[in-house]
Parts: sequence; C-alpha cells; structure tokens
Amino acid sequence: MQIQNVSPEEIEKKSFEIISRTLKETGNVPDRENAGVIMRCIHASADFDYARTLTFSKGAVCIMKELILSGADIVTDTNMAKAGINQKKLSQYGGTVRCFMAEEDVRKEAEARGMTRAAVSMERAAKIGRKVIFAVGNAPTALIRLHAMMQETGFRPDFVIGVPVGFVNVIPAKELFAASDVPHIINRGPKGGSSIAAAICNAVLYEMSS
Repeated sequence: MQIQNVSPEEIEKKSFEIISRTLKETGNVPDRENAGVIMRCIHASADFDYARTLTFSKGAVCIMKELILSGADIVTDTNMAKAGINQKKLSQYGGTVRCFMAEEDVRKEAEARGMTRAAVSMERAAKIGRKVIFAVGNAPTALIRLHAMMQETGFRPDFVIGVPVGFVNVIPAKELFAASDVPHIINRGPKGGSSIAAAICNAVLYEMSS
C-alpha cells in the first residue's frame, strides 16, 4: 500500500467517501434519516459494526434537532465527551454542554449514598430546569439511574443517547431505553464510548448547519 498525498481539508471528505463506498459494497447502506449519525460513528471508530448495532427510536434524529433548536442542553457522563462535542455550534441555538462528574459536591454525595458519580450527575441534570439531551458514553449506572428516576418520580428524559462501553451491566442498561418510549439513540452490545456519544451529537449538529 502507498501513502496518499491528501491535503488536510480533504482528509475527512475522503474518509466519508471510503465509508460510504464500503457500506454499499457490504450491503449495509443506512436509511437516509440516520445515515449521518451512523457514518460519523464509523468515522470516529473505524468500526463498521455501528451500521447494524445503532438503534434509533422513531424520528429520533428529527426529535433531537427540534430539542437543539429549542435551546436544549446536552449533559454527558464524561468530560471527554463534553470536550468532543462542538459547543460553538450548540451555543448558536442557546444550548450548553454540561458535565457534573468532576464537581466536588457530586463526589461527596455519591460517596455518602454509595452510588456512582454518574448516577448522581443524572439527578443533577434532571433539576437544571431546561430540556436535556442525555449523552451517556461511559457509565451504565447513568442509564440505570435515569430509568429508576422514571419509575420513582415520573421524570421523563427528553432524549437519551445510550452508548456506554464495557461489559458490566452495559447491555442491560442500554436495553432499558431501547425498550422504552423515550426518544433515543442506543448502540446495542458492549461497544460505545465517549467518542461515540460526542460523534452522535456532532453528526446532528453538523446536519443542522449544513
């Protein structure tokens, strides 16, 4: 194989051309509504499994766009995901990317209650008084706590991106929302991560500004 001479501005374009061509060749062409999200997740991971494991509730991408247009915030379960989401584009619609994981009072409360910081962070996010898109890329306990809040208090998330990565409780946590009526984008199986959560958010934001 030879090294290609590709200008910096052409690298992403060429990458997406390769992804699109490969999906066609393997018979995994995504539907038009969800293609942008699927392709950006593949771009972020070089993993074509996302073409078959990403699961979308009915009209999920359109609902997420409507929430962003209404000024919704995005709350993540890692500062890595927060850093990866295009804050500048979200702010054009009045939204902010938030993560409560590193706050000292969250740490203390989590220790006192015997919970993860991610679970406590979801409770904090539910009280900010704004519409929220929950983007969970690391902690299944965040999804588990969100679902428990729905049962305990009647709280209903506006939107859930559920793509935690790992092996302990990851798949069951995702399935809680895959089987719910909450608007969602879920990646079935153990794969995911902060970069995938950010990629999903950015895919929708880029579509809105294209």
